[in-house]
Amino acid sequence: MLKPAAPAAAARAAARIVSVEPRLLEVVRLGHPVLRSVAEPVPEEWFATGRLEKLGRDLIRTMLEEDGVGLAAPQVAEELRLFAYWLPVHDGEAEIEPTIVVNPEIRVVDPVLEEGWEGCLSIPGLRGVVPRARRIKVRGRTVDGEALSLTADGFHARVIQHEFDHLDGVVFLDRMTSTRSLTFEEEWERYRVTDPEPDDD
Repeated sequence: MLKPAAPAAAARAAARIVSVEPRLLEVVRLGHPVLRSVAEPVPEEWFATGRLEKLGRDLIRTMLEEDGVGLAAPQVAEELRLFAYWLPVHDGEAEIEPTIVVNPEIRVVDPVLEEGWEGCLSIPGLRGVVPRARRIKVRGRTVDGEALSLTADGFHARVIQHEFDHLDGVVFLDRMTSTRSLTFEEEWERYRVTDPEPDDD
């Protein structure tokens, strides 16, 4: 998922990637068949082998280099159920460190839908308003195979739902209830930043 972030914040997040220098991966664009495929669960034998950790680091580096807040494995042509995300400081909420979620499951806690602006690294140059569940619970695993469980609200929940969709071959355009809000990035920056409706989550 794409959201403009302060370059300094992205640089700080990137600096926290340790160990071997991660690779910068190619982000595939809409039209590539992998973006419309259902990804396969990460095999058990991948955990704690270094292979999964390496892919996770590569996802994080690529996400940050591309100014994204989320990136799913299918977006780099890996048909596996994992994604990376991080959150810069947003609306008074604390930063969330770059995180990898493997074989995630999502349960909606608050069914109320909130509309918010979304963009996508695989659909460069476009933004649109998408309804998402306001609060979700997420279960999955880390790259080391440890259990991961969290509750996400607001923009945090939006980012995770956006990336989770990629694992099922769904893009944000599919979730839009109307295409009337669809706009190019430059026009969004120029005209929509001061528009209070809908909120820019």
